[in-house]
Amino acid sequence: MSDKPLKIVTLLGSLRKGSYNGIVANALPGLAPEGVTIEALPSIRDIPLYDADRQQDEGFPAQIEAIAEQIRQADGVIIVTPEYNYSVPGGLKNAIDWISRLPNQPLAGKPVAIQTSSMGPVGGARCQYHLRQILVFLDCQVMNKPEFMGGVIQNKVDEQKSTLTDTSTIEFLGKQLSAFADYVRRVG
Repeated sequence: MSDKPLKIVTLLGSLRKGSYNGIVANALPGLAPEGVTIEALPSIRDIPLYDADRQQDEGFPAQIEAIAEQIRQADGVIIVTPEYNYSVPGGLKNAIDWISRLPNQPLAGKPVAIQTSSMGPVGGARCQYHLRQILVFLDCQVMNKPEFMGGVIQNKVDEQKSTLTDTSTIEFLGKQLSAFADYVRRVG
């Protein structure tokens, strides 16, 4: 069981093209431990606002169906997101709201790790705690520790190259990914 290959998907909560969280998410496949593949889910940028009338009249958006199927096929999910106004970005919350209404709920019982980064010193901690509340309701298996809250992230990336540059951040993310792989194998 400890050597079972794992497929992990990342859900990015930022819509911005030059997103610091996007840079973090893009670094993860290269930091994955042996036997773990990490793939990005499609962007949540074009998902319409959740509306029960729209769901009833038109069904689920194709983007949501695609994201949900990839989540179902994955062994675990890493949500990488900024903090907006002390909480979860609206686009991410909207995507989760759509996903939560699907039959054969893709997030129920799914191991999830959270990574937040921000330009401020607390690294998205308030978002992380709000997101944990949402994920508990959806019956996700959220890994508690180690937590990644990348404070002052703008000083840890090369924006021109879209790469993560801070050695201690890279090392910590590698350790979190190893811990998440162990967690997925244990609870998944």
